[in-house]
Amino acid sequence: MSSQKTWRIKPFLDRSCNSTLAFERFSRVTRVNQVARIEWTDAVYKMARSGRGLLTSFIANRRGIASLEFALIALPFFAILFAIFQIGIVYLADNLLETATEKAARQLLTGQVQNAGLTASQFTSAICPNLPVFFTCPSGVMVDLQDVSSFSSANLSAPTLTYDSNGKVTNNWQFQTGGAASILVLRVMYQFPVYLGPLGLNLANLSNGKRLLMSTAVFQVEPYNLQGAGN
Repeated sequence: MSSQKTWRIKPFLDRSCNSTLAFERFSRVTRVNQVARIEWTDAVYKMARSGRGLLTSFIANRRGIASLEFALIALPFFAILFAIFQIGIVYLADNLLETATEKAARQLLTGQVQNAGLTASQFTSAICPNLPVFFTCPSGVMVDLQDVSSFSSANLSAPTLTYDSNGKVTNNWQFQTGGAASILVLRVMYQFPVYLGPLGLNLANLSNGKRLLMSTAVFQVEPYNLQGAGN
């Protein structure tokens, strides 16, 4: 009877042992997975923390910041500087041309040119000493002198320049010195070289990429004594 009971209990004990072993194996695997998960979480946290540290260190690092800031503003800064310089040169040239035209008109106003019998080329050459050295004179200076019937008929607009195949101006300019009490219109013109600047700056108003500077004087010649004539 006793052996029979032992035989009946043994399968139960075997099943209990197998269950215990399986539970221990499952627990061991679970602990390994938990340890691996914890280690992986710590590694990710350390990597994130290290990344934040590098980013914070990069942002806080002020070395070379002046060079970086200058590199960002250098292009617009030099573009504006170039534009200011070129506009200043153009206005300076225009003002100097205006002054030279006034002095030349004064010689016509008082009859000095008429008495001297100057030709167009001689009159143009007489303007050159009053122009700065960066003007190509007399070859680059154009003079148009017209004798008109009244002040209202004076043409003050800029002419349309025409060119030959070599880029030389082909307009026919007049040189009418008139006499005492004549109403004269003097136009002195010059093709000033300009350059296309950054930010869309373009001061050219001619098809050849230059800017036409023109100074105009309208006046009535004063009474004057002809050279060699008696009073």
